[in-house]
Amino acid sequence: MRYPVTVFFATVAVLLPVFVLADVFAEEAARQITAQTIRQHVSILASDEYGGRGPATEGDQLTRTYIAEQLASLGFEPGGDNGTWEQRFPIVGVTAHPPKEWSFRGASESVALSFWDEFMAVSGVQAKRVEVPECELVFVGYGIEAPEEDWNDFKGVDLTGKILVMLNNDPDWDDSFGGSKRLYYGRWTYKYESAARQGAAGALIIHTTPSAGYGWNVVQSGWNGEQFELPAGDESRIKVPGWLTWEAAQRIASLGGHDLEDLAQQARSRDFQPVPLGVRTSLGFDVDVAQKETANVAGLLRGSDPELQNQVVVYTAHHDHLGVGEPNDAGDSIYNGAVDNAAGVGSILNVAKAWASLPQRPRRSLLILAVAAEEQGLLGSRWYSRNPTFHPGRIAANINIDGGNILGRTSDVAVVGKGKSNLEDVLATHAAKQGRVVVNEPYPDKGYYYRSDQLNFARIGVPALYFKSGKSYLDRPEGWGEERENEWRAKHYHQPSDELSDDWNLEGMVEDVQLALWVGLTVANQDDMAAWNRGDEFELKRKKAIAATESR
Repeated sequence: MRYPVTVFFATVAVLLPVFVLADVFAEEAARQITAQTIRQHVSILASDEYGGRGPATEGDQLTRTYIAEQLASLGFEPGGDNGTWEQRFPIVGVTAHPPKEWSFRGASESVALSFWDEFMAVSGVQAKRVEVPECELVFVGYGIEAPEEDWNDFKGVDLTGKILVMLNNDPDWDDSFGGSKRLYYGRWTYKYESAARQGAAGALIIHTTPSAGYGWNVVQSGWNGEQFELPAGDESRIKVPGWLTWEAAQRIASLGGHDLEDLAQQARSRDFQPVPLGVRTSLGFDVDVAQKETANVAGLLRGSDPELQNQVVVYTAHHDHLGVGEPNDAGDSIYNGAVDNAAGVGSILNVAKAWASLPQRPRRSLLILAVAAEEQGLLGSRWYSRNPTFHPGRIAANINIDGGNILGRTSDVAVVGKGKSNLEDVLATHAAKQGRVVVNEPYPDKGYYYRSDQLNFARIGVPALYFKSGKSYLDRPEGWGEERENEWRAKHYHQPSDELSDDWNLEGMVEDVQLALWVGLTVANQDDMAAWNRGDEFELKRKKAIAATESR
């Protein structure tokens, strides 16, 4: 006599101890994750109807409603604030109107840089007018102050009211900075914060494609139009954050008799001193400021253990993209964000479906969290980290999905920020069952761990995992994957052409999402929560967070 599958699994759940449930049921649950269901979610979220899912737009609201409805249909309960599906938060829309040309004056001549082609600039303050009176430009190397690395690019020089010119990235040749692995010191967010702590009026980062990991076209699309921020507090701010092309920065340096290559070489030393460029400028422009609102979307599936259900595994993916912006050569102005990150949202909704299909819940709870405004500086995950629905000491782990593999299956799995936590051991175990090996991220110098939402969980001590397919694609020649991915990044990243296509091969994405499911199930059922590796930069935060829960 044949019994229904659900009866069989229910019987197994009674007979087996709970700690092996993940091994018994994970394979069946993983079958809920399919290319068809991912594609269906992406086709809706990345459609023109959703308008690129810009924060505080109609497309944003459509997106949030869609995610909540999907979670509700799977039997999740609202996981947001006050018994709702959402964690709403205020954002401030800031639209700068910089001049078409920005003049810089040397001792005997001047140059005018063109907005869009040579510089990008926005407002660093939430005010209707930005005024930077005439001031000096100072080259400050990498703009880094890191006492633990015995590194200080500022050397106590008074930089109040000046505009700082700085290199992108961090000292990637220096082993004490992680060698080629970029740290947070290399992120543009750090550099503007660092300039603000010096009392500077502005900061201009020199862009190169190798140092940024993307072309100037990405700076143009990301630093144009309405920019969103959390409401300003009492933190220090610069008036003008901006970017320069390398060629534009060289033109400025030449005004004062300097060579940019020589300045960059000087910056490769702990003995570097800020270099006044002998160039002066002023700047003023109007700003539109608007008070708006967006929201994270959260769904909760409670665990089965009476005690451990108060701890949670959190899956995150950002639901926003860039909305409507500058049209491309084909006249398309909708930045659909299919890979980035409708694919990620579709992935965590598939995880939710798989988790909900289990005949017996894992010990710990599950929170599916689709965060807002990632493209604006990780705002949604930052808001959640400041207002968590679970105490950080009770968040067992965070698994973040940003993007997805559309090129097919790989034999490897790349961990972004490899070497940080024991979540990687769990990942390696399950990857081996797929016949795959865990490798380091291909571009550690780009600092991707500090560029997506897992960072804000790490900052409150939560071990956070971010992984993707590697570059060894099955049945493809060596180098094929890297070539295709580089081509996609150059042509489609943060461009209107990031759209769902019939030629997407989602077999690799399915395997990645299944891995994410299995890692989460393992953490949800094991006795201990995930932990940072000894000596990791976030280890102390974790210890403090857990201690705070134990003292309650």
